[in-house]
Amino acid sequence: MTSDSKAELSRPTSAGKAAAADASASERERPPLPPHFSLVRSFTPADFITLLNAASGVSSVFASIQYAVSGTLAYAAVAAALVVVAALADFFDGRVARRATRSSGLGGDLDSLADLISFGVAPACLAYALGMNGGWDWLVLVYFVCCGLSRLARYNVTASALSDESGKVRYFEGTPIPTSLSLVVVLAVLLATGRVREQLPLGALELGPALLHPLVLLYLISGSAMISARLRVPKP
Repeated sequence: MTSDSKAELSRPTSAGKAAAADASASERERPPLPPHFSLVRSFTPADFITLLNAASGVSSVFASIQYAVSGTLAYAAVAAALVVVAALADFFDGRVARRATRSSGLGGDLDSLADLISFGVAPACLAYALGMNGGWDWLVLVYFVCCGLSRLARYNVTASALSDESGKVRYFEGTPIPTSLSLVVVLAVLLATGRVREQLPLGALELGPALLHPLVLLYLISGSAMISARLRVPKP
């Protein structure tokens, strides 16, 4: 091969030049990477309280599972207590957010997701661990969690329409999901009196292929109240 041929091969073609130019332009248009831990840096104090809500809910789920595995009553008591801690965090995060000078775009979504864990999934897991684990119970508890999820989603999309001139939501459509704390209080009383598992009040009914513990109907009522559009609860 002659030197001229080698030079011809080494010379970039017009197509190659265009591709290189496009790649260079793409690099210039690509936004710079955000700094490390930028998400955490964007959190406000209220967001961290909301994360405490979520952490308490997840820990309650773990404690319920541990009680179901070991039968140690202390785990069930801890599971119920952690839902109370989550409720306190849910109470304070809104008040801290209203007093803060810096707002958070994540606050509303964080709060909804944390509430689903702490006041939807955690109470359902505790009920299951304490003995409401028949086939029909399972369906009712799933229904309860789905109602809580639907309730939170509806609130997120209708909050602006339900707000007054000051931006405050005037009322809730359906009961707020934190009202499931009342179910946890009932379970805590049953736990303290030893009326759990085989000793659950009202016993169990064999309906077709599965069992139903009538006590689980409290979850059916609570879930139905959350998704009711006719129930209007004034927002404090």
